Amino acid sequence: MIEMIEANWPLFLVALLIGLAVAWIIFVGSRRTKITRESDGGSDAPAARNQALIDAPPVAAPAVPPASPMGVAGAGTVAAAAAQEAAVENAAGDDLTRIKGVGPKLVTLLNEQGITTFAQVAGWSDADIDRIDSQLGRFEGRIRRDDWVTQAKLLAADDTQGYEAQFGKL
Repeated sequence: MIEMIEANWPLFLVALLIGLAVAWIIFVGSRRTKITRESDGGSDAPAARNQALIDAPPVAAPAVPPASPMGVAGAGTVAAAAAQEAAVENAAGDDLTRIKGVGPKLVTLLNEQGITTFAQVAGWSDADIDRIDSQLGRFEGRIRRDDWVTQAKLLAADDTQGYEAQFGKL
């Protein structure tokens, strides 16, 4: 082996140089991004990046709430916003992700089938479970395995202690 290297060392040297040239072409020579510096006369000022966005006026001015007839500015607006939020929350149903084993994707699948409250889940019969379970795709079997019906009954009754005793911390 050593005799072969001694006899052919020029070929090994040429192969090494070719390998270095190929590596340089691959890692350095084929870069598309070139870094250049503009000489601005030695100024120490920060770069003027995105100056057009900084100087542009805001797209929409913040809305000023109308004065409340109740005497306190904005009190009527705050009360109306709270009432609207409560109505949206009640219309949207319960937070089904509180059921262990139900995540955002399952909530979406259940909402597509019109299931939005704990009371609906708590009232499922075996036939309902089979029908809904067959439509859950890769989540099939989760309803019985995670016992959603019992969880939903406890959550619908707002029995936090009973739920945590049986299924763990909420």
